[in-house]
This record gives sequence, structure tokens and C-alpha cells, in this order.
Amino acid sequence: MRITTTSVFVDDQDKALAFYTDVLGFVKKTEIPLGEGARWLTVVSPSDPDGTELVLEPSDHSAVGSFKEALVEDGIPFASFGVDDVAAAHERLTGHGVPFTQPPTPMGPVTTAVLDDTCGNLIQIASMA
Repeated sequence: MRITTTSVFVDDQDKALAFYTDVLGFVKKTEIPLGEGARWLTVVSPSDPDGTELVLEPSDHSAVGSFKEALVEDGIPFASFGVDDVAAAHERLTGHGVPFTQPPTPMGPVTTAVLDDTCGNLIQIASMA
């Protein structure tokens, strides 16, 4: 058994695709129309194009809005992505205007930072210290 896909709920799939590809550096893997403007839309790491796909899932289910708001209000990231160097990624992303709710912070064997994905989620980035 292995993880093939995981999702983040996004307010706007076009905006999310631009952010996750142009800013974070993922590449689009799959785009399948599902009717009424929604689509099965996934991105992957360019270093692992056959690896786990991240679904940019429309957040139009009635339970999603309050769930996302509660996580953001409590400062809880919805997902975590590995990077080689959190400080370098933080510097690059802040240069692109990405807002962070937590700067690079050592936490034992890892360093983490938390960014706002501009689509209603907090996302953690982490690297081994």
C-alpha cells in the first residue's frame, strides 16, 4: 500500500494552480474536467513526477469552509511539504510575496515554517536540521 494522492481544499482552482506551480514550483500532472467549472487537477514535484499527486480540490463542500477557517484561526497547517533548506525556501518565497505565519523555526531535529497558500490554507515546509 502507498499514498498516490492527497488533497488540499482550494477556494479557486486557477489561482491555486498558479500558486502551486509558479510560486511553489510544482508541475501540473493531471487536469480532467468534471463539469460546472470543477476539474480533477493535480500537481507533483518536478523531482518526482511519478510520485504522490497533490489534488487541488475545490472547497465547495458545506463542511470545508468552517474546517479551513478553524485550522487557519488556530494556526494549524493543512499539509506539510519537505524542502532541502527551510531558510532558503523561506527567503525565496518571501521574495515572491508569499506571506508566512511562522518564520523558520528550529524544532528539535527539524526546522519548519508555515506559509499562507493564498487559497485558504496554511502549509508547513520542513527540513531536517
